[in-house]
Amino acid sequence: MGGTMAAEPIPTAAEPLVEPTPKWPRPPVDGWTVDDLFTLPDLPPHTQLIDGSLVFVRPQRAFHTLATYLLEHGLRAAVPDEFRVRREMTVILDKRNGPEPDLSVVRAGSVTGPNQTRHHAEDVILAIEVVSPESESRDRTTKPWKYAAAGIENFWRVEQNGTGDRPVIHVYELDPVTRAYVHAGMHRDRIKVDRPYAIDIDLTAIDEL
Repeated sequence: MGGTMAAEPIPTAAEPLVEPTPKWPRPPVDGWTVDDLFTLPDLPPHTQLIDGSLVFVRPQRAFHTLATYLLEHGLRAAVPDEFRVRREMTVILDKRNGPEPDLSVVRAGSVTGPNQTRHHAEDVILAIEVVSPESESRDRTTKPWKYAAAGIENFWRVEQNGTGDRPVIHVYELDPVTRAYVHAGMHRDRIKVDRPYAIDIDLTAIDEL
């Protein structure tokens, strides 16, 4: 004789299906390391490591996407053979810091192929951060300080021009003595510089994107 099996209850409109909440591992006492960043399962795309803490990326606004596209296109148009332009690639600064600049220019010799997931600070000659409202402190203070301390020679901070659509770019160069960035200029409408190579980008072109 067999027993009876109770039917599974069917969710109704009053009982909506609830997606299970991801269960993240408990952080180690001393924080995560860059090895963890690349081996922890099911991390969201573009997760960053800052001071041993995992930082998740939120959906970006249109300005962030368009400014990044505009600059990437301009950088690639003039990049010499010894460099490569990379978008959203992790840069290993030290054991507990693996941020992901929106754009970076790296030495061509550091490129290993299509399955590459990271570069090291010594490979990077320019890091660019497009500031977002939820990451203002990191983009304006934390990351530039860490990039400079790691020896990255050039840094651009890209801001939205008030309530307008055009980017304003703050250019910084590394002081090799203090290992700190020096503000080298602010660019509106057009950025024309010769470091790390000759770059000339019409920033008003964002109006057409």
